[in-house]
Amino acid sequence: MRAIILAAGRGMRLQQASDQPLPKCLLRFGGLSLLERHLRLLKNAGVDAVVLALGFRHDLVEAELDRLGWKPRPEIVLNPRYELGSVLTVHTVAGAMTRGGDVLLMDADVLYHERIMTALTTGERPVNRVLIDRDFEAGEEPVKVCVRAGVPIELRKQLEPGLKYDIIGESVGFFRFDEAGARRLAALVAGYVESERAHLPHEEAIRDLLREGSQSVEVADVTGAPWIEIDFPNDVTRAGHEVLPQLQAWQGSLK
Repeated sequence: MRAIILAAGRGMRLQQASDQPLPKCLLRFGGLSLLERHLRLLKNAGVDAVVLALGFRHDLVEAELDRLGWKPRPEIVLNPRYELGSVLTVHTVAGAMTRGGDVLLMDADVLYHERIMTALTTGERPVNRVLIDRDFEAGEEPVKVCVRAGVPIELRKQLEPGLKYDIIGESVGFFRFDEAGARRLAALVAGYVESERAHLPHEEAIRDLLREGSQSVEVADVTGAPWIEIDFPNDVTRAGHEVLPQLQAWQGSLK
């Protein structure tokens, strides 16, 4: 199993100080950067093969890896046109996507409980899997996952009127693909780039994968597990004041 962490974006909505903006994966909570937390949780789950898709201030991320002395050192793939969109970032890691075996595709800007990693990685057989949290704030920002008869049928912020589903939840931003699923996603992403849609979020290509029905996809419900995606200044506050205290009990296991 191989993890691909998407950490190329600038994070403009975070409104950081213009003189020292950081890649979001270097934001620190409880003394650990989000990147270090990802790496420790992956290691605890038995995932040592890690690919970092970098762009904005990649030098700072590489310096963090130097500081950590992480072994084995993650493979780094650069997207020099990171400001264009995350579809292009996923396209830059197509080689890692199609190398064989199960692939974890993960947003870097998430602070989360180990239960979420367990839901993503558990099981020995190859599988395609999406994670959902049914307890989410309604609105235009969350990427919603709609499930009908146990099958994910939609993945988008804006839902079509009249869409029928049994369960709705927010996507955590973490996905698992088996070898066939990863190859198909890489092909869909390539199609986006070739048709001048590289500026779109990568979830659009994953949505296409779900909706075409070419791959069997499981849904793992992580409702109740603490997590937050960090996009806005208020998310930083909530991460430190609300989510982090819920993680302190297990933070000692991140070794």
